[in-house]
Amino acid sequence: MSFTLFPGTRLALALESLAGLSVGDALGAQGLAGPVEFHELPPGPWEWTDDTEEACCLVAVLAEGDLDRDAFAELLGRHHDPYRGYGPGAVTMLRAIREGLPWPIAAASAFDGQGSAGNGAAMRAAPLGAWHADSLAHAAIQGARAAEVTHAHADGIAGGVAVAVAAALAAAGRLDGHRPGLLRAVAAHTPDGAVRDGLLSAVRLRRPDEAAYALGRGERALARDTVPFAVWVADHFLDDYPAAIQACVAAGGDVDTTCAIAGGIVAAHTGLDGIPPAWLSAREALPPWLAAALA
Repeated sequence: MSFTLFPGTRLALALESLAGLSVGDALGAQGLAGPVEFHELPPGPWEWTDDTEEACCLVAVLAEGDLDRDAFAELLGRHHDPYRGYGPGAVTMLRAIREGLPWPIAAASAFDGQGSAGNGAAMRAAPLGAWHADSLAHAAIQGARAAEVTHAHADGIAGGVAVAVAAALAAAGRLDGHRPGLLRAVAAHTPDGAVRDGLLSAVRLRRPDEAAYALGRGERALARDTVPFAVWVADHFLDDYPAAIQACVAAGGDVDTTCAIAGGIVAAHTGLDGIPPAWLSAREALPPWLAAALA
């Protein structure tokens, strides 16, 4: 990567990734209530879930240099809405942060001291990766820093790293004018463990149904059974946002999260032009506090 990104460009890339993430999240969430027919989509507004809410908190604190994790944790605690689909463990942790418990203690104490191995860090990470499109290594470092605010388990952190790197690579490909392969490159920057193993296993898979069966589709709400499949989808449909979302919906499972992850990565490559305008207009508006934070 030989380009230099200025702050305005970084923010534009992050916001386009956020658009893809939030539309995927909101459309995927429609599938939780029943089958989604893409020839006749449900009327809007499509409400987004915790995936989008956490991603908005992350985008609000993006800046040059290291992520301000204290500020990020404060936003997560202040803005989280338990009715947006947060798991009970996340609600307990974020409520504790809101009430003043330091985030390192809250993250480390989750799940009886094991830390969260879930996909929360991954589902919000794509805009962070797009922001760091000029350096995969830096995207990986910042992906880990962002993940650690809520995830002390190695798998949860690895999920955040993998998605951040995938989105950085996708955005860099757009800026360089080429279509990158994601799986091996993302695995090369992902810490050893179940998430990286899943990414490497995904390289040999060819069909969405095969990938969902072999890798998992988020049904356990763990990074290890969510991130490899979502990155596989993004890798295979990097030029086609609607096809990526349809592949996640067809697979079933934790549809809003797989759609959010894949959608955020793919939109980092296609930009807003890749997202059907009707889908974008049907998505519930993003929270007004985000625009105020970025003003």
